[in-house]
Amino acid sequence: MTRELLISPLLSAEACTPWTTREERLRAGTFAAPRRRAEYLTWRTLVRRRLGAGVCIAYDEIGAPVLPERREFLSVAHCPGRVVVCLCDVPCAVDVESSERDFRRVLERVASSGERTLSTDARWPGVLWCAKETLYKYARHPGADFARDLLVTAVDFAGGTACGVAFGARVPLTLRFDGGFTIVSAP
Repeated sequence: MTRELLISPLLSAEACTPWTTREERLRAGTFAAPRRRAEYLTWRTLVRRRLGAGVCIAYDEIGAPVLPERREFLSVAHCPGRVVVCLCDVPCAVDVESSERDFRRVLERVASSGERTLSTDARWPGVLWCAKETLYKYARHPGADFARDLLVTAVDFAGGTACGVAFGARVPLTLRFDGGFTIVSAP
């Protein structure tokens, strides 16, 4: 398996111009939030810097980004201050969040009882949230129940891995901590 994570802070519109199409820049201009515009243009720039300026980017039937003219699979994640693109030769998923974000209240709604006690590491709530988001993207099953259908059964912070389960299927997860951000990817 070949997998690559492209990680970047948000890029300026000027830096993205050579790597994005006129239509993409016009679409980005319709987004109300400047951060959302920058995220959209940044991830497209990262893909094209890596794969070539002419790469076609589209969306599939559930709204996930795809590369219809290429063999690579693609997953995109963003949060305030960071964009991550996962490129892989097999289906993949990725999520990113600031390591400073407090996930304790969110996890009350999405964590199973087993997940709540799986780790005492201070990073655990953020890792669990990113793992759940990654499993959701990987499963490609809209309407999944995060506490029932998407589970994390083991985590190894020292080894940078976790074991996820999406609708009963085991999914290996990789953990990465990069410049104040938590990144979880699959496979």
